[in-house]
Amino acid sequence: MKNYKNALFYFGVTGGFTALMYWIIKKGKHLEGNKKITISGIENGSWNDFIASMQHNFQDPLAILLVQIITIILVARFFGWVFKKIGQPSVIGEIIAGIVLGPSLLGMHFPEFSAALFPVESLGNLKFLSQIGLILFMFVIGMELDLKVLKNKANEAVVISHASIVIPFALGIGLAYFVYNRFAPEGVKFLSFSLFMGIAMSITAFPVLARIVQERGIHKTRLGAIVITCAAADDITAWCILAVVIAIVKAGTFVSSLYIISLALIYVVAMLFIVKPFLKRIGDLYGTKDSIVKPVVAIFFLTLILSSYATEVIGIHALFGAFMTGAIMPDVPKFRTIFIDKVEDVALILLLPLFFVFTGLKTEIGLINDPYLWKVTGFIILVAVIGKFLGSALAAKFVGQNWRDSLTIGALMNTRGLMELIVLNIGLELKVLTPEVFTMMVIMALVTTFMTGPALDLINYIFNTKDSVDAEEETNHSKFRILISFGNNEKGKSLLRLANSLIKKTKETSTITVMHLSLSDEIHQFNMEDIEKNSFIPIVEESQLLNQEITTIFKATIDIETDIADIANQGDYDLLLIGLGKSIFEGTILGKVIGFTTRIINPDRLIDKFTGKEGLFENSPFDERTRQIISKTKMPIGILIDKDLQNVDEVFIPIFSSEDSFLLDYAQKLIYNNNSKIMILDVNGHINSNFVIKSAIDSLEQKYPNNITLMQDRIIKEEFLSNEDLMVISHESWKTLVDSRSVWLRGVPSVLIIKH
Repeated sequence: MKNYKNALFYFGVTGGFTALMYWIIKKGKHLEGNKKITISGIENGSWNDFIASMQHNFQDPLAILLVQIITIILVARFFGWVFKKIGQPSVIGEIIAGIVLGPSLLGMHFPEFSAALFPVESLGNLKFLSQIGLILFMFVIGMELDLKVLKNKANEAVVISHASIVIPFALGIGLAYFVYNRFAPEGVKFLSFSLFMGIAMSITAFPVLARIVQERGIHKTRLGAIVITCAAADDITAWCILAVVIAIVKAGTFVSSLYIISLALIYVVAMLFIVKPFLKRIGDLYGTKDSIVKPVVAIFFLTLILSSYATEVIGIHALFGAFMTGAIMPDVPKFRTIFIDKVEDVALILLLPLFFVFTGLKTEIGLINDPYLWKVTGFIILVAVIGKFLGSALAAKFVGQNWRDSLTIGALMNTRGLMELIVLNIGLELKVLTPEVFTMMVIMALVTTFMTGPALDLINYIFNTKDSVDAEEETNHSKFRILISFGNNEKGKSLLRLANSLIKKTKETSTITVMHLSLSDEIHQFNMEDIEKNSFIPIVEESQLLNQEITTIFKATIDIETDIADIANQGDYDLLLIGLGKSIFEGTILGKVIGFTTRIINPDRLIDKFTGKEGLFENSPFDERTRQIISKTKMPIGILIDKDLQNVDEVFIPIFSSEDSFLLDYAQKLIYNNNSKIMILDVNGHINSNFVIKSAIDSLEQKYPNNITLMQDRIIKEEFLSNEDLMVISHESWKTLVDSRSVWLRGVPSVLIIKH
């Protein structure tokens, strides 16, 4: 009855009011009278009018802006992906994407399409959106700076940093002396032109440098700490100098600029002594809470906007205000992480590519159409490299670094990237740089950023060193060195217990290194130590229980399988241990194996997989990414399928072929170091027919008669495994078992699969 009443009410209301609207519209037609009615869109059902309406919609400023954003994001992400694949920072690809969409390529070969996609009247919208992106980006850069690093290591780092600014700045001014008459814009004083050339030569791209240091695994070394500190000091100093340069350019003379500089100093004092304590107070109040309420977020964003507005009005550019706001954010990692997460995706993915394309639209490679102009471009690149690369390297050598570290510092400090483009765009906007000089300097920024990776590789090759290993670390080839790579703490502890059982009595000649790779390229310098510490707390506690000394490696990466293999190969290890289970590198290495390892914990369901009812493994016991680790690793690798491995007292080793003889080396290590009881099963009768295997087993039986049990039963029975802690099996034999869908696997304990 109730449903009937609801339906009656619904149809009564909708039907009645629809009829009323129809009657009002019909009566309203009489109000038109003799008025001239123009209709935008479809009129009288004409197809031509429909086409005209659609064309009008396509030309609407909002429609143009949206299609520009779609095009820019797609092209920028594609080029960024390509350059990342070839080992270059993605920012280079995004800059190239901007140039491709500009007059240098798209405008030259498809001028009509370029004019339709980027009409002149639409560029204002792109400019302002890109400026918003830059403001958010500089806010993030300010937050990423770890000012505590400057306090702790300011001595030699500041010397290197300031030398890396002063030397290229002086060379830039010297270069301006020779090119001023030919390339300076009309009406621009030499002071303004030379100062901008100097600052353009002095910039280092802190975010790109920090990512390179992180990706190469040297951020925890003494060298990495010095480089990060130098870059941070360089960033702060360079932006302060840029603010002064902008003030001088806008004022016309140095004396006139003193008024602007005075206002800027008042602004800085207010930010440091009024705004910073206020924000710190908020951070202290809300930093321990589970979430930050929206009014608090609004306060910080309002501070950002007001700060940017203040510096823009003063005359030192809104970007300086954004940078300053980020730098004075409360020293609470949670606060900074939340704001970076809120801002970074929008700034880097949506808005910053607009800046690259806006820069590309102003970069015309075609302007460099003369051999003389290319010579000048080459000379600009040469001066930039000599000033920044050699200047930083010589300063580092002077304060006591060796040549390898000095040249590495020089190569990293020579990275310019996005920060250089920001400076160049400001110079072009202030009409201090001509389009010709702007294009030359963009090319210089690309070349100096692109050369960083190859330069580091060349330096490491020449000095025969490896980035992932501290140069001061002593290498002892006589040691048995185990590298553990873990993603989940519980699995990591199991791997550590297994490694310990292999070297327990030979600790003086053996080492264990525990590595945690974080699947991200967005871990920031300010919170990296906290993330690393938290990642290793359970592992360190377990090592203390085992009385086992360990060395740790932490790295953020976007290519986890390649980095595992590279670090293992470069570190001169004898065995790599990784965990195979849904919580180890979840979502990255495992793929279909996740389903397998979930069920291996439930033996009742495991049998279903191997009897073929659902067909899990298809053609391989591992997915593609696990196979990549195996194929890229040049050393023995152990893959642990963990079923809460606590002890390694009872071990089962099946011998399927003569190639499995190497498993006896691990049996000997387990017996000697851990007093493990080993059950060896001769599955196919290879022990008696193979002299090497038989001799090794005979030797073990003589030395450790109570630790070896030899079984020659051709059928593996479940009771063999009922009391075992671990099964050790070769990689090839494991694949054979998977292919055979062996029923006995329902009772399998933890399994160590070794590829020799």
